[in-house]
Amino acid sequence: MKSTKITGRVWALTDPQGKLYDDIDTDMIFHNRYLHITDVDEMGQYALDNLEGWKDFSQKAQPGDIVMAGKNFGAGSSRQQAVDCFRALGVSAIVAESFGAIYKRNAINSGMPIVLLPGLTDMAGEFETGAEITVDLTTGVVTLGDKTFQAQPFSQVQMDIYQAGNLFAYGKSLGEK
Repeated sequence: MKSTKITGRVWALTDPQGKLYDDIDTDMIFHNRYLHITDVDEMGQYALDNLEGWKDFSQKAQPGDIVMAGKNFGAGSSRQQAVDCFRALGVSAIVAESFGAIYKRNAINSGMPIVLLPGLTDMAGEFETGAEITVDLTTGVVTLGDKTFQAQPFSQVQMDIYQAGNLFAYGKSLGEK
């Protein structure tokens, strides 16, 4: 069983003014010039390379890191590679104030932990790149040092998909019951 508490180093995706980016679309996460790549392991090297100020993210990211963004993360077209590129790098979770609807569904179906933290853009100064946080997927509590923040906990089906690994594995497990 996978741990429901994830601890990792934060990557706060900030714009040149130091504010968390809002409306990071799938083309900024994984540009369409790389759509010919089908090997998930290769996708990581292109994560965020179309987002101003973050072209070198893939060279600096480490397995277990946690990506943090503002509102509407993953907006735009349905592009599974925009989820898979983070998985290829070993990113353990994505925390944002909100997610694009298609991206949210793709991430959940892939077993990628995405965490909704209401009001995140207003408290972004709390989370610096490099800080260590713990996210409790069951309770939604995000811990930074001695401070806690209340995110939306996983729904039961989201937790079941996460624990199974992805939607297909979850569906298969239901058929075996």
